Amino acid sequence: MRQWARVFLIGFTLWLATVIVTGLTGNSNLVPTVVLLGSFLVPVTFVVWAYGRGRSARVTVELLFMAFVVGGVLGVLGASLLESWLIRPSIVMYVLVGLIEEGVKLAALMFVTRRMTLRTARDGVVLGGTVGFGFSSFESAGYAFNSLFTTEGLSLPELVETEVLRGVLAPVGHGLWTAILGGVLFAAGGRITFPVVLSFLGVSLLHALWDSMTAIAIAVTLVLFGQRWQFQLLRIGRVPNVTDWQVHVYTLLHWAGLIVISLVGVLWLTTVLGRGRRDREIRHQ
Repeated sequence: MRQWARVFLIGFTLWLATVIVTGLTGNSNLVPTVVLLGSFLVPVTFVVWAYGRGRSARVTVELLFMAFVVGGVLGVLGASLLESWLIRPSIVMYVLVGLIEEGVKLAALMFVTRRMTLRTARDGVVLGGTVGFGFSSFESAGYAFNSLFTTEGLSLPELVETEVLRGVLAPVGHGLWTAILGGVLFAAGGRITFPVVLSFLGVSLLHALWDSMTAIAIAVTLVLFGQRWQFQLLRIGRVPNVTDWQVHVYTLLHWAGLIVISLVGVLWLTTVLGRGRRDREIRHQ
């Protein structure tokens, strides 16, 4: 069995066992273990998988650890500070969030890899993805912790549901976007060039679309299938009820949007890796 599969199976078994024991005993001391195992399981698995596929003498385990922990923590701290200072509810809120979070992850990647002298696009993809997955892990731990608290008290099912959903989506979120940016950055020798800036803006746009997909799906559903009485309620500032048909349309549009964004990101990453491979072959000729 491959190493990444062993990591996932062992981690999943431990997480599942902790969830079951927590549910049976009601022991709140186990909740941090559920939060941490569930939040870190998928990101760590993908880092191990990426390291195995792109193994390089330049990308050491120590550097991976630094990228995951130091890069991830610096990213969430920087994003938290900047978003608290700059973000206000507005039509461009999601765009600003995308720019801030991708910007702090890029800065964190540059910081932890500042001593590297030799760089390849594949190294950048692995290390960029590691920073992104570190960011995702610490962010998911926060979301999981907040989901625990409900009006009816502590809710283990809400915690588990949040961790499962974020775990399923983790591979095509922060890790993917920063992997793309890391590959382009390292292909440029670690310098901020025009292609790096364009890539930064592109992944920030994907990030913004991902975060705003709920609002986009609601708006498109109402435009296509909204009823007159719903618009009348909206005009006077009241939130209308939705029909069963509208719920189905919204769900379809929401997931379709996430899938399209994910496919764009995966294809983009494939292009970055392919271009990096061609550039390396040309240099060796």
